[in-house]
Formats: sequence, C-alpha cells, structure tokens
Amino acid sequence: MHSICCNCRHGARVLWLLLLARPLAPVSGQTWYSALVQIDAQGKLIYAHDAEGNRVPDFGYAGYRNGTVPLPDVPVVKTISPVAGDNTQQIQDALNEVAALQPDADGFRGALLLAAGNYRVAGTISVNASGVVLRGVGEGDDSTTNTVIIGTGDTPHQRTVIVAGGGSQTKWSQQVTGTKTNITSDTIFVGDRTFAVQDASPYHVGDNIVIYHPCTDAWLQAVDSGGTATDAGWTVGEQPIVYNRTVTAVAGNVLTIDAPVFNTLIRSLSQSYVYRYARTGLRTGIGIENLRVFIEAPGVTTDASGDENHAWDAILIVQAEDCWVRHCTALHFGQSGFKTATATRVTIDSCSALDPISVITGERRYNFNVYTASQLILFNGCRSTYGRHDFVSNGTSWVSGCVFVDCVSEHAYSSTEGHRRWSQGLLYDNIVYRNPSISAYLLGLYNRGDYGTGHGWAAVHSVAWNCDAGTNAIVIQKPPTAQNYAVGCMASTVTGLRPVAPFSCPEGYIEGTNVDGLVPRSLYYAQLQERLLTTGFGELEGGLRERPRVCRLDQNYPNPFNPSTAIRFQTVDSRWVTLGVYDMLGREVSVLCRGKQPPGSRTVRFDGANLSSGVYLCRFQILADDGTLEYQDVKRMLLLR
Repeated sequence: MHSICCNCRHGARVLWLLLLARPLAPVSGQTWYSALVQIDAQGKLIYAHDAEGNRVPDFGYAGYRNGTVPLPDVPVVKTISPVAGDNTQQIQDALNEVAALQPDADGFRGALLLAAGNYRVAGTISVNASGVVLRGVGEGDDSTTNTVIIGTGDTPHQRTVIVAGGGSQTKWSQQVTGTKTNITSDTIFVGDRTFAVQDASPYHVGDNIVIYHPCTDAWLQAVDSGGTATDAGWTVGEQPIVYNRTVTAVAGNVLTIDAPVFNTLIRSLSQSYVYRYARTGLRTGIGIENLRVFIEAPGVTTDASGDENHAWDAILIVQAEDCWVRHCTALHFGQSGFKTATATRVTIDSCSALDPISVITGERRYNFNVYTASQLILFNGCRSTYGRHDFVSNGTSWVSGCVFVDCVSEHAYSSTEGHRRWSQGLLYDNIVYRNPSISAYLLGLYNRGDYGTGHGWAAVHSVAWNCDAGTNAIVIQKPPTAQNYAVGCMASTVTGLRPVAPFSCPEGYIEGTNVDGLVPRSLYYAQLQERLLTTGFGELEGGLRERPRVCRLDQNYPNPFNPSTAIRFQTVDSRWVTLGVYDMLGREVSVLCRGKQPPGSRTVRFDGANLSSGVYLCRFQILADDGTLEYQDVKRMLLLR
C-alpha cells in the first residue's frame, strides 16, 4: 500500500492516519447506533455501563506499537536465492548474518530478501534477533515470481516451519527483584487504565510491568468455578488473570498504563499486584513478509482423512513484542497457519491460512491462533479455509485484547470462538463466513462447559460486531461477573439459549440482529481513530486532525469477490479523482472514475466477469487543480473463481 500527501510537515504520521480511516457509516440505507456505543456531536465515542460496571472494551490498542504507526518498510541488506536440496541452513546462516549487524536508530538491522523460487526446508527457520525481517517477493503459488518455502518431511514430528522471537513461552514471568507491590484500588473496572499501588517508587514512565490477579478460591466461587458443567471446576492457582503493559504516567502512587484491562479486578476477591518485567530473552521489531509457506503433507486433502506426519505450524511468533507478519500465505499445516504465544502488540496483516491437513478433531485446524499469553494481537484482512476454529483464542486467561477485523472464513468445520478458560477481550469485527461445512453456530462467545479439559467460560468481555454468519447461528452468553456482546450481526439467529447453545446459561447482550446500517461499521477502527485524533498525535500534523474522516479509499467489499465487488471512496471537497483497477504487472484493467467529483462518498462497482482469478490493485488518486498528486491509496483485491 502506498500513500502520498504533499502538504504535510510530518508526512509519515499523517499518511498512517489516512490509511487507518475506515467508513463510520454504511454505503447506503438507514443508519443506527448501538445503545452501548454512541457517537456524540464531536465524534467522540460514548460507552454505556451495566449494573455490574461492565462496558464494551476499547480494542483500539491492538497491533504493532498499539496501532500508532504503520508497519515499517525495513531496507534489504542481503539477498539469497534457493539452492538444490535442503535450504534450512542457508536461510538460517543468512538470517544470522543480518542479526550480526548493528541496529539503526529505530532498532532495525535489515531485511533478508528471499528471491523468487522454491526453498525446500527440512528443519525450522528461526528469526531470533530483534530488528530482523524475513522477506520474500510474493505469496503466490508460481515460484518463478514468488517466494515459496516448502516444509518437507516430519523431523522432528509435527515441527514448526518458521519461529520468530525469543522462542520461549515464559508468560512474562521474570520479575525485576524488588519491584513487586500490591494494588490498593478496591476495583479496577474493565476498560480502566489507572489504578493505585502500595508503593510506586520502583516505577517510571516507560517501564514494562505485569499486572497479576491470582486465581483465588473467592474469585473461583464468583465465576462458578469456571462453569465446567460435569467436569471438576477450575482449581486455585490455575487461571490467573495477567496483563503485560507499559507505564505511561506515575502520579504519587497511581499508575497509568498504555492499554486497558479487559476484566474487572476486585480486591476483595483477589489481591492483585504488579511487578516490573525483566524482558529476558524478549525480541522486538521482527517482521515476516511476502512469502508462501507450503507444507508437504502425504495424502493431501482438506477432509478428515489427511495424514498427520508433516510440519504442524507454519509461522509461530513467540516471546516477542511489536512484531508483524504481512502478505503471507500458509497451506497444509495441521494445527495453525499463524500462531502467537508470549506475544504482545503483534499485527498479522492480509494473511491467508488455507487448506489444513489433519484429522478433524481437537487441537487441530486453529488456522489463526492466539495461544497462551497473547495480548493486543491484531489480525487484519485475513482469510481462512477449512478450519475447525478459524479465528480462535486457545490461550486461556493469559489472553486479552485480541482483534480480528475484516476477516473471511470459508468452509468452516466448527465455530470461531473464545475456546477455553476465561479468554478476555476478544473482538470479532466484520467477520464474514462463506460456505460453511456445518449447519450449527459459526461464532461463539459462550460457556463450553465440560468440552475439552473443562474449558468452561471460554470468552468474557468479548464482542461480535457487524459479523455475517449467513444462514448459520451465533451464540452469545453472559458469564458471571462479566458480559459478552453481539451487535449488528447477520445470522439465522443470535442467541444464548439452548438448543442452539450447548449449555444452559444466561443470554449475553444482543442487539440489532439482521439490521443493516450499524454505525460505526468497524468498532476497532472507530476506537483507534478516536484515540489517535484525541491524544495529541493529530495535533502534530498542523491542523489535519479531521482529514482521516473525509479523504479515503475503503477496502472493497466483498473481498475476496466473484465476480463483482463494491468500492467506496470519499473526498473532502470537489476534487479531480481517478479510480482504476490494475493487474499485478501494472496493466490497466478498468477505469471506474476519472473526473471532478463532488464532496462526500461514492460507491462504484467493479465487475471481473471477464478476468481470471488473482490479485488486482485498486488505485485511488486525488489531483490538485494544477494536476499535482495530493493523495494516493492502493488496495489489494482478490478475485476467486
């Protein structure tokens, strides 16, 4: 994606704001607002609270560096091409060479570029130094123009092909000696970012801290021992609530943190405490880009007969912070295409996890998987096929603040969901389901009772916003002390009641089922945009605070599409606009708009009936009266036959 803004002192930051902008209203028809999230006359989001103090959380802190900057473009410092036989050591040696370089002022050492071709990999590639990027030239299946990493063999059994980060699932347990102190606030409500501690003297702005809420008998009683039905309830110490955060202000003994908590912490139920995190072994600033991970699997098939003697995960981000994966495709994994663990502020952007090969049963086909100690993870514009739990939290009470936005699930064998043991603050925002392989519910924020190993209350303080389950159902239930929400979703039914729900529990908050026109269209982008425009960030840009709301190209919808799709753009005033579609070689396919356009938004349709499947680029340009380019944005569109 490229963007140009000529009249701007701090171009990169303004461009990021422009790229963030998403429509606050639908293309046409009546609009409506949730009773829980209103927008006032100044464009500020206003949240309603229930009798327990619960509210829809603010998810706008997810992703690389809390979403405040675009993903970086790190310069290439070394390029290699595939060799005959196993390429594992060649790639690892090249990564180690980049890792030995001195980081620049931003902490980046450089990118290793894998030229087009097939790279057979019989082992595991480790991107284990901060500031290193592993980059290919494309994620397509044609190895003459794309980078294809082929995971071969099964040694060790069910290995991971690419691991990025420090490599250990520490769950942020390392404490800096002498920094542990109790929290003295009686209650920290979901959504809060400030609280009092017994002694704030060990803490300073910028410190990395961990908030730890022990799993006590009193808390377990308050949550019905986890709601595990016929299984034994959760036990003391099993499910602590843990947050990995950064201190942004210290005032006396009151700390302010960079992102909110996603569960109400009540002192009378559990004495929470904080400590400085030692960050031992943690890696930052790692990127994986523009490549395809194809796992060789015997008896390749997407049904239950697949052989499981092959690599199991394609890409794992573990013991990492402020990292990213973008424009990557993973195929034929057994458990996960993309997986995070002991990871914070990670963005998975425009990635595809396709056609897993495994038996269809537990611990398999979690195509996009936030595993233990994953927080503030953003999945944007991703696609999943033939998953069991396509977009899932499988990481229990250490997981919170994870966002799935503008993603597509196709041929699902089971539901997208919070999967087990008090996963908190999950946002499913504009998830679309196509051609599911089941007739039951496709999205669940609910109690899983004795499923698995006493999964019980699997999601709390979580939201399904503007999702489309088609003719299938969505299940939303209310946990004790907490809440789950479904707002503006399309489905055969949205309910928390049996027989659709598997266990009898109170129904969660459900509003606007099968009603078009929800405003804002995306909760995540509305929350992020508001924060960036009201925290002083926008003030740096010389009065351009409102521009992201009025000058933009939206992602086409649907995407992928067949054969037509809608494209919406918006201008601030009467401008000369060009809007065209191009193939990946830059050849013009269609001119959708060329000429003076009045202010406001407009939607046009692009018909690809005469085109072959593939990726196409939609380019939107605004020209000044003298013909100079003022603004440009490019979106990728996928035509699937």
